[in-house]
Amino acid sequence: IKALEDKNSSVLVVGAGFIGVEWATELQHFFPKLKLTLIDFLPQCLGPLPEKAAKYCTKYMTKVGIKQFYNTKYDAKSPEFWKKVELPNGPDKEYVCIGVKASNYFMPAETLSEKGPGGGGWVLMDQTLAVKTRDNKRWGADENGFGRIYAVGDCNYSCVEEAGKKPDEWPIPPIPKISYPGEEEAVIAVNNIFKIDKLVYKNIKTDCFGYPLEISNMHWPWGAGMFATSLGPDDACFVAGANWVKNSGIMCVWGSPCAVQKEIIEA
Repeated sequence: IKALEDKNSSVLVVGAGFIGVEWATELQHFFPKLKLTLIDFLPQCLGPLPEKAAKYCTKYMTKVGIKQFYNTKYDAKSPEFWKKVELPNGPDKEYVCIGVKASNYFMPAETLSEKGPGGGGWVLMDQTLAVKTRDNKRWGADENGFGRIYAVGDCNYSCVEEAGKKPDEWPIPPIPKISYPGEEEAVIAVNNIFKIDKLVYKNIKTDCFGYPLEISNMHWPWGAGMFATSLGPDDACFVAGANWVKNSGIMCVWGSPCAVQKEIIEA
């Protein structure tokens, strides 16, 4: 990247979700001689996050000289596309930051979704996060019917659907593929393994308070709606309360205090 900067190179970042925005602004801060362009198919940056956060990031990027083109589909083979983004000869370097892609090729097809982000291929799970098949049978269950294989984090389908109902009525509505939900899913799955061990192998039927031991269901994690988007190391914006509804959530912290907040979170 330093070699690119030494040549005052042009760089195109494809995708203005929070990953693309963070990457473009980091490049601008640490390699200010780069000529940066950011594009996205959607009408604003940050995808489904609230408009106020998108406007804040757009204003910052405009201020530091990052060119932005929205409502623009990436088409590397089209001369008209390159003219539209003011790179008639193409960029010296491209970074593609769009979408996610499943990498669950090692799992049997019967356990993988036929749809979802990137065209499908995500590990199906029930409410306990145990892997299931497309016909809703728990896959790899023991002789008692308990799950033995769990899917947490990025690998799973991120929701549990219910036929005939809207996403906000599903047992688990769609969960973003970010770090916090993966951690909370792991807590649920591991606790279920401990409970199964007690129920089946240690014949312990109650918890320490005398209540019956029950396998826990996953839920919508409260932290799944929090997004801290860095704008270089000295600025950022923080959205809380986002969910599966487009443009939900509120931008509640921004500027240098938010940059400090993100440093603390990462630490």
